[in-house]
Amino acid sequence: MGMIKEFKEFAMRGNVMDLAIGIIIGAAFSGLVNSVVNDLIMPLVGKAIGDMDFSNLYVPLSDAVPQGLALEEARKLGAVFAWGNFITVLINFLILAFIIFMIVKGMNRMMRKKAAAPAVPPAPTKEEVLLTEMRDALRTIAAK
Repeated sequence: MGMIKEFKEFAMRGNVMDLAIGIIIGAAFSGLVNSVVNDLIMPLVGKAIGDMDFSNLYVPLSDAVPQGLALEEARKLGAVFAWGNFITVLINFLILAFIIFMIVKGMNRMMRKKAAAPAVPPAPTKEEVLLTEMRDALRTIAAK
């Protein structure tokens, strides 16, 4: 029973929950970046180069793979050197890395502003105000 309680305390700790949320958002964000690259960027790059589909660019490494098949069909027949798919994945990585860099840069800037902001001292408590008034009253009496 103690182990279950200990695991529950571990799982409900803030860092673990933050990590879980980060993974979920990261997975969704990865899908978004994949769509941007595959559906928006790569078709434009392919069109600029001359109606090339990067996802189907490969070099057959087996005699069983004829040239001109779609990559998935070619992989079923034998080994292929899928350099076009690698370029697509590399562009995905670069976009994702740049976005993460910009997020971290923004967070660092916010943290620097927060650290640079002068700390406002807390207002005195009721007891401190009362003690200060008593001190001032005693000084006034002693001065007379």
